[in-house]
Amino acid sequence: MPPQRPIRPIVVGITGASGAAYAIRLLELLLDAGRQVHLVVSEYGRQLLADEAGVHRLDMEALLPHVFGQGEPPTGLVRRPAPRDVEAWRLRLTIHPNKNVGAVIASGSFLHDGMVILPCSSRSMGAIATGSGSNLLSRAAAVTLKERRPLIVCHRETPLNLIDIENMRALTLAGAIVCPTNPGLYLLPKSVSEIVDFMAGKVLDLLGVEHNLKTRWEHRLE
Repeated sequence: MPPQRPIRPIVVGITGASGAAYAIRLLELLLDAGRQVHLVVSEYGRQLLADEAGVHRLDMEALLPHVFGQGEPPTGLVRRPAPRDVEAWRLRLTIHPNKNVGAVIASGSFLHDGMVILPCSSRSMGAIATGSGSNLLSRAAAVTLKERRPLIVCHRETPLNLIDIENMRALTLAGAIVCPTNPGLYLLPKSVSEIVDFMAGKVLDLLGVEHNLKTRWEHRLE
């Protein structure tokens, strides 16, 4: 049997488009799956987390208070059982300042299994599509593309103008996956939480991370 490739970290970016619940749920699921996560949040992303989720600082307790029983979950999320090993979760999460373009995720020599930007604003999508590396988030995305690793861009704005469409085209031609946050209503969701889980499950599928969420077509009759 050939040796298995090691499981590598996932890079997560959060920008200022609406959708904090998507980002927080994805973080929760990645950490629960035992994955190392490197997180970078844009300046507008920090405002988004404050406005939609009441997150005013970037650490695990602030990002996931509902997991640790320290607060109410943001709209679209439900309280989960606390993890068995809280310290292991802390060790798996690394948070980088967006202004630190010298962080490890800005280097092609840093091996990871993909980067997802959830949610992704038109502003950040445009910066990535044009090769701007003025901050860590756009630099890490550019490096992900040049190293031919998965880059998943979860655009969250509507309607689209021609600039958005051309930026999506440029990113797709460069190898990125444009994954708008469009929920699958064929599963007949009964809560916002189920809609959030559908999107989080879609992203996990694209990253190749196993999960137990009922988000696929075969679940529609269960």
